[in-house]
Amino acid sequence: MQHSIIFFDGVCNLCTSSVKFVIKRDRNDVFRFAPLQGDMVGRYLGASDRPDHTAPGSIILLEDGKIYKRSGAALRIARRLGFGWNLLYAFIIVPAFIRDFVYDQIAQRRYRIWGKEESCMVPTAELKAKFL
Repeated sequence: MQHSIIFFDGVCNLCTSSVKFVIKRDRNDVFRFAPLQGDMVGRYLGASDRPDHTAPGSIILLEDGKIYKRSGAALRIARRLGFGWNLLYAFIIVPAFIRDFVYDQIAQRRYRIWGKEESCMVPTAELKAKFL
């Protein structure tokens, strides 16, 4: 089975909490995770796909060889989390420029609202296999 990879801002408290949220609901073991600040970004993403750390795009999904960013990534992740959460995928019909505007508003304020760590999250021994 080829896993989908979620690249996230490893120092962002909102992003780290979101990763924990996904792990808890990933019953089919679909996802693997890597911080944007880590070495794996260069291995899996081309230079044009890597985010500028000053930009609000703090989540990238690599799924079946395709790259999804921002709201598109978030909705595709939700789609794989099982009943209830998968219903959020219905928002994919909203034009991307509207979805991404809302996403960017949250992303631009994420450090101010949820805080920021000095270093990336270190997974526990039981979760280590889910991280690249």
